[in-house]
Amino acid sequence: MKILVLGPGCAKCKQLLENACKAVAETGVTAEVTKVENLQEITRYNVFMTPALVIDGTVKSTGKVVSPEQIRKWIAQGRG
Repeated sequence: MKILVLGPGCAKCKQLLENACKAVAETGVTAEVTKVENLQEITRYNVFMTPALVIDGTVKSTGKVVSPEQIRKWIAQGRG
């Protein structure tokens, strides 16, 4: 599983990265969590509001910090 946190490095982006890492640790899945700050890479996902969360190529959230609980739900859906 590949999880991307898209954003320029603001406080909300850092919080979303922390929440994603926490969710991965709590679920015990094998996942690569990566922070993407390059604007050209971010726009490839048609994301214009950050932070954004991408799981296995699918944009799950833009413009807000989602909770570790919500991220865990998305991870579970991806494994099912």
